[in-house]
Amino acid sequence: MSTDISQDAAPGPSPAGTTRTAIAARFERLPPSRWHVTVRLIVGVVTFFEAFDQLLIAYALPELRDEWQLSTGDATAVLTVGSVGMLVGALLSGRLADRYGRVKVIAYCIAVSGLVSLALTACTSLTPFLALRFVQGLAIGGEVPVAAAFISEITRSFKRGRFVLLYELVFPAGLTVGALVAAWVVPAAGWRTMFVVAAVPGLLAFLVQRRVPESPRWLADRGRLAEAEAVMAGIEAKVAAATGQPLPAPGAVRAPEKASAAATEAERAATGLRGLFTGRYRRRTLVVGAIWFTGYFVNYGVTSWLPSIYKDEYGLGLSDALLYSTVTSVAGLLGCLIVALTVDVLGRRKIFAICLGASAALLLTLAALGAGSPVQVLIWTSLSAIGFFGSNICLYLYTPELYPTRMRALGCSVGGAVNRLGVILGPILVGVVYAANDSVVAVFVMLAAVAVLGAVVAGTLAEETANRPLEEISP
Repeated sequence: MSTDISQDAAPGPSPAGTTRTAIAARFERLPPSRWHVTVRLIVGVVTFFEAFDQLLIAYALPELRDEWQLSTGDATAVLTVGSVGMLVGALLSGRLADRYGRVKVIAYCIAVSGLVSLALTACTSLTPFLALRFVQGLAIGGEVPVAAAFISEITRSFKRGRFVLLYELVFPAGLTVGALVAAWVVPAAGWRTMFVVAAVPGLLAFLVQRRVPESPRWLADRGRLAEAEAVMAGIEAKVAAATGQPLPAPGAVRAPEKASAAATEAERAATGLRGLFTGRYRRRTLVVGAIWFTGYFVNYGVTSWLPSIYKDEYGLGLSDALLYSTVTSVAGLLGCLIVALTVDVLGRRKIFAICLGASAALLLTLAALGAGSPVQVLIWTSLSAIGFFGSNICLYLYTPELYPTRMRALGCSVGGAVNRLGVILGPILVGVVYAANDSVVAVFVMLAAVAVLGAVVAGTLAEETANRPLEEISP
């Protein structure tokens, strides 16, 4: 049976049945199939390599510091300039994806990221390197939140958490593989070789454009009903062929305007950046923004400095420092898998509160023990990583659920921009606290305090969305 997932049309219901609610009902009746897996795999491979690119800088930094004689300020700029680009890219990509489509933005972002990786290998000084890392950040920051919105839009509500997060596992997997490969390649062949490897996946842009259909939900929301019908009918035909069974009749999904009796006219008309702060969306945006910020502040505050801390504080060689840091990334991947398998049972709110709360407790334990050896740091940061990696991956599921199609990609991109603030400020403040105290203990206390804040916000204010259709959650 064919696994083609292009936008070829197949016979289906007439465009008269292609309203936003009708599209939602048609997705709700689709059983999991090879079509879903194939789409998830293609988009997942793209996201995998974006994550791969994102982490490389932490593993290249020790060698860059020696080669270019970088100061602490220079090293901090190298770590953070890509994140500044990601912040800007996230904000831009959401508007573009809501206006021009999810798939186009994803494809262009991966193409730019690959080309810039290749250009980075030619850098011989800091200034052009920083400029190119900023441009690459634009692409990485743009692709990841749009891909999250797209995957949510092609998924039914039942066990949506497991389906989406098993896809999202490719991001921490990319971080982990990037860490493993970098720990071997950088000492053996240098940092430039790693960026050559990272450039190859740019070719995936052509595969995405040819083989991944545009979101029917987005097409219908933009009034492009004939296109939405053609794509939706093609998806249905492929799912039916993959399962070998006729599809059940679409059930009832509450129309957006009836999703809540309390929905106001302003909420139903909300769109754009202002819409994210209208009615119920204001609280959602503020709460999910706080979780994005605190989770990624802790994540990158820990992981971006670990190789340098192991090398400078404990005197480990480069290979050992990178290997110890890699163990923490592998532990984080385990946390992501645990969350993917439990999020539909526990719910999103409990996952955030448990994961961030546990991370805080573990980091405080490390501080109380004095962080006296690299093995202590390895054990306790790795255990903590299970929590903050697990919380952070859940955000890629939760954020798209909070907004309607017309501003879903923008909501995801704003979340991605706020996470970039955490990614930027985390390493900066870790560097400041580390330098001021000449000790890593104060660093771990600070990171634990930020994790506690995220756990409290999530546990008291986050709205539960598990197993509810997207159109029901957001009017």
